[in-house]
Amino acid sequence: MDTSACKGFRKASSAQLNAFRPVRCFVRPHISKLQPVTQSHTSRCRASSRDSATAPSAGHLAAGTLLLAAACSDLLVPGAAHALELHAEPGNALSLPTWAIHVSSVLEWVTAMGLMWRYAEASGNPRWKGMAWGMLPSLGSAMAACTWHFFYNSPDLEFLVVVQSALTVIGNCTCWWAAYRIYEAAMAEKSSA
Repeated sequence: MDTSACKGFRKASSAQLNAFRPVRCFVRPHISKLQPVTQSHTSRCRASSRDSATAPSAGHLAAGTLLLAAACSDLLVPGAAHALELHAEPGNALSLPTWAIHVSSVLEWVTAMGLMWRYAEASGNPRWKGMAWGMLPSLGSAMAACTWHFFYNSPDLEFLVVVQSALTVIGNCTCWWAAYRIYEAAMAEKSSA
């Protein structure tokens, strides 16, 4: 039965199929090799059986759907599958786990600053507020790095790399100074007791 809905797939050239790369959204899942498409006894398109250990992800399903739509040319107007393709990220885009680490690190830093401030109020030692202020340049450094990554490390924003490194050095110095002031106050209190 050569009049199946898949005959467009068999006739599609490899150049046409390569034009429809797997769609990568924000997560960028690992894309395994595409499985061959076979024809069942009912002349319908279906994917061949996958290894039971490999579960298809949303990226696999989206890529397979676009590939199948492009292959069965009588279902879509030429070029329509390209219009359906989601925004593909560049190769230097950060993955979702890397973004999770970046964002959680910034949130942890802000939380630590807030805890330092609260400890200063609870202990009556204002030098801990100085530590919270000393941590501020490092927070700016983290925000500069996240901003640069958010825009896919754009060469137009490369000055943020310099800003980030300068704020890191300044933040290390201010944290050191604040920690020394806390240590100095503790030593003075210990010697007077």
